[in-house]
Amino acid sequence: MPDLTPATLSTGRLLLRWMTEDDIAGHYAVFSDPVVTRYWSGEPWTDIEQARQAIAATMAAYADGSGLRLAIVLRDSAELIGNVTLHHFFEQNRRCEIGYALASKHSGQGHATEALRAVIQYGFDTLDLNRIEADIDPRNAASARVLEKLGFRKEGYMPERWIVSGEFADTVNYGLLRRYWEA
Repeated sequence: MPDLTPATLSTGRLLLRWMTEDDIAGHYAVFSDPVVTRYWSGEPWTDIEQARQAIAATMAAYADGSGLRLAIVLRDSAELIGNVTLHHFFEQNRRCEIGYALASKHSGQGHATEALRAVIQYGFDTLDLNRIEADIDPRNAASARVLEKLGFRKEGYMPERWIVSGEFADTVNYGLLRRYWEA
């Protein structure tokens, strides 16, 4: 597992920073929205305790090096609008998975691309990763556009991998190698 130290990444419009207990309400607002969780691997949250538990798990992941979840915050207003996560680190192979969620009222404005670009650069430069993987529901065209814009390549298709909102959901696997990123 990598040695994770608190980091704040800055982009033109965003700050990406370690999450704290102060983010419980904002985190809940994102994941209680059925539009956000439509293609997520779980149901929308219905109790703020779910956000509290997720933040506690995030802090434990920081401590043991198993995951890095950064809050996506608007620079101008300090509003938490989502998060991006690097997790499932395989140190020997210098790879991990990436996940992200953005409040529905902020989608379609380039925030996800901007946030992921910063985190990917951090992953390759600071964490010395060679490969970052993502899996998405193939119906999530917006997420596919974000990944492909950033240089991820489709690598596989897994039918009925998840059950989301009571229905089977397929997965498309994407991969981004450091050499793709640097090209």
